[in-house]
Amino acid sequence: MRHAKHKYKLGVEPSHRKSMIRNLAIEVIDHGKIRTTQTRAKAIKGVVEKLVTLAKKDTVHNRRLAYKKLNNKDIVNKLFTEVAPKFKERNGGYTRIVKLADKRLGDASKMGYISFVE
Repeated sequence: MRHAKHKYKLGVEPSHRKSMIRNLAIEVIDHGKIRTTQTRAKAIKGVVEKLVTLAKKDTVHNRRLAYKKLNNKDIVNKLFTEVAPKFKERNGGYTRIVKLADKRLGDASKMGYISFVE
């Protein structure tokens, strides 16, 4: 049975989906806020939340696990030194998705922002 096995497929091959989610997660960590489709935002929310939870405890092992997911040393360093310390006292819910009223021109996809909570 497939209970609780839902993943966002995003209409692409698995390798493309993996790299897209990695790149979007890197952009959220780097910029703090990005504009993307609502489906992509929902797909990366769990990834970013798990990375922040991992980064709250700064150990070599956790840095290596984060590097395995992101494959970018500068972003891993930023995650552990700038982003995660802001959420030391918070138990979850590090990101929010804000839906936009305007749809994307061309295909009318629902758009939104994904950002870290303040």
